[in-house]
Amino acid sequence: MTSTTEPDLLAGADATLRDAITEADVPPLMATVAYLTGDLSVLRPELGPDPMRMLEPTAGIEPEQLAEARDLAFETLRRWRDAGRPAPPVPSAEALTEMLEFVVGGVPMADYRELFLEELGLDGADLRAPAWHKDDIAPDTDFRVLVIGAGMSGLLAAHRLQQAGVDVIVVEKDRDVGGTWLENTYPGCRVDVGNLFYSYSFAQSAEWPQHYSQQATLLDYFRRCADELGIRPLIRFSTEVVSLTFDETTAHWRAELRAGDGSSDTIDAHAVVSGVGQLNRPNLPDIKGMDTFAGPAFHSARWRHDVDLTDKRVAVIGTGASAAQLIPVIAEQVDKLSIFQRTANWLAPTPDYQDAVSPRQRQLLCDLPSYAQWSRFWLFWRNAEGMLPLVGVDPEWEPKDRSVSAMNDLLRQLFTAYLEMEFADRPDLLAKVVPQYPPSAKRVLRDNGIWARTLKRDNVELITEPIAEITPSGVRTRDGVEHDVDVIVYGTGFEASRFLMPMRVTGRGGVDLHEQWHGDARAYLGVTIPEFPNLFCMYGPNTNIVINGSIIFFSECEVVYILESLHWMLASGARAIDCRRDVHDEYNVRIDAGNRARAWGASDVNSWYKNAKGHVTQNWPFSLLEYWQQTRAFNPSDYEAL
Repeated sequence: MTSTTEPDLLAGADATLRDAITEADVPPLMATVAYLTGDLSVLRPELGPDPMRMLEPTAGIEPEQLAEARDLAFETLRRWRDAGRPAPPVPSAEALTEMLEFVVGGVPMADYRELFLEELGLDGADLRAPAWHKDDIAPDTDFRVLVIGAGMSGLLAAHRLQQAGVDVIVVEKDRDVGGTWLENTYPGCRVDVGNLFYSYSFAQSAEWPQHYSQQATLLDYFRRCADELGIRPLIRFSTEVVSLTFDETTAHWRAELRAGDGSSDTIDAHAVVSGVGQLNRPNLPDIKGMDTFAGPAFHSARWRHDVDLTDKRVAVIGTGASAAQLIPVIAEQVDKLSIFQRTANWLAPTPDYQDAVSPRQRQLLCDLPSYAQWSRFWLFWRNAEGMLPLVGVDPEWEPKDRSVSAMNDLLRQLFTAYLEMEFADRPDLLAKVVPQYPPSAKRVLRDNGIWARTLKRDNVELITEPIAEITPSGVRTRDGVEHDVDVIVYGTGFEASRFLMPMRVTGRGGVDLHEQWHGDARAYLGVTIPEFPNLFCMYGPNTNIVINGSIIFFSECEVVYILESLHWMLASGARAIDCRRDVHDEYNVRIDAGNRARAWGASDVNSWYKNAKGHVTQNWPFSLLEYWQQTRAFNPSDYEAL
């Protein structure tokens, strides 16, 4: 995505540059200065972040050091500008490593160097694009890929397949692209990952209006990607895949389709990529009497825009991610808001969660070469990779019901202190909002103070008494209290564990996928499944991020792996590949052990991370680096060629 801002930051007065620098994040700023000028002396350790304080607003950099770093950055950039802005010298491997290590506070980064050259694209190159083309390796071979879904993952898969010259067709059940950002239109819907990271590595934009964009902005981004990348003509909209059946004679998949008008069709494909995701089917709770309520009742993912909540008595059941976003918005409209909470959430202090990107910040992102890329890396580390040590389980740590290690307990103390500060004047609410489980055992929510402000409103009540039943007039709790309401909103999440539902998927030997899984979905690398040749999942089992990493990163890794798999098949002449059962099983033993060694696996708190059997089928327990390493190349010995 290209910038529309005129590049005037470096061409203007010194005061313009200095003012912009006052709003820069110092770690990516100093790496930018070193990268542009080749002057590594600006990377002074005392001016960098503290890796143990990454969640603090300045990552532990004290005010005096912030001022010193900004002065140093200004003077160095001013000299570089006055010298005519010479092209950045190509950094050596050692120099690049030093830049990366400065940004992360001295953590060794040699293993990450190649990943971030690829992820950041500092020279503008798309290093994840396929390095092969079908016309060069199998020009006479018919090969069609069916992509199911035109959300973030499906668009990405279609783009890469098109780049490789592979015939591709996309089937999308909705009327437009966007997936979750098309379907979720509830008030306050936004992403909880900074947009510089929650965007394709090859389609970056420095002009996001907010740090954490709202639904409409994200939908517009994916629509523009579909248009600019030429994907829209490949898509059959308002069409759902009813079933997939593998034909062992032809090694083709046969897809039965149902259009919105009720008509049916079939497509034969040599391979299928499922981009349906984990969070595409709303989960409605099993509460007695739900069908008896006399007023409007709907799930947050199926928002009823025809229902005016103004001056109504509204119940919101659930306080997870979606509910926590919509509750503050509708609280300003309704007469009374009754919030029914089963489990409290840990909140990560995020002061800029709802803030616009300021003009100065936008100037830096648009006009200071490589600052946007280094800021993307800063988000990657600060919100994902750098947080992993905080959620590891120490087997000797006791008690494990509140935290799972000394570092996890430090995180608990930080989050608890934040809640105590926010609810200092309301001890009655504080007792309800402090979770009784380890941080990151459930999704940690972002907050800029709006949760406390909302719960303190005179027209808002937080109810923690369990629900007994829904009645014609409202919600009755187990203490016998009847909460009369006009509207019920279910903020109860998604059926995340029901992968690829409701499609019927039949593989080799007539094996039914859902019977094979038996409610316990597993896949090799989250991508391939034994007995289901040439079926590739995106956002499949155990590829969910937990500590606010970007799922787009995982999808890009998965697509690299899928394209390398297809490359090998086309080059070798194999009709299909089927993941070996022993490889799949050994992999999942390691995944399960890894999840048990994380807060979300060790805790017994209710969470959508686990299926009905208590098995963590969603989460990736290791580093993002490890997933990137495992998906970079296709290993034919992991598969049976057909």
